[in-house]
Amino acid sequence: MARKERIVKYMDKELPAMQECGESKSNWAQAAAMTDAEIEAVIAGDDDEAAMVVDWSKASVELPQPKAVLNMRVDYEVLEFFRSQGKGYQTKINAVLRSYVDQRMLHGRG
Repeated sequence: MARKERIVKYMDKELPAMQECGESKSNWAQAAAMTDAEIEAVIAGDDDEAAMVVDWSKASVELPQPKAVLNMRVDYEVLEFFRSQGKGYQTKINAVLRSYVDQRMLHGRG
């Protein structure tokens, strides 16, 4: 018999309507009223979290580097391919270029 998954996915726009209809099983008012000690106790009692120990004392915030403005010429078909991918096409172009650079650096061809 297949195990029933407990993980479900909803779009952010669906959640308020679910809460109004009583379909959400989360009690956000109760959660918001919990103290840090109560939250820690609930986490400690969760079998999935019991073995997880996170040391936040050495955590650091890595801010992204600012992007450089670039005016360059590319083949029309290349640009249209990325534009056809929808919103964020410039970010995808940057990701492809980043991957190329990372591979070149990894193999000592930088």
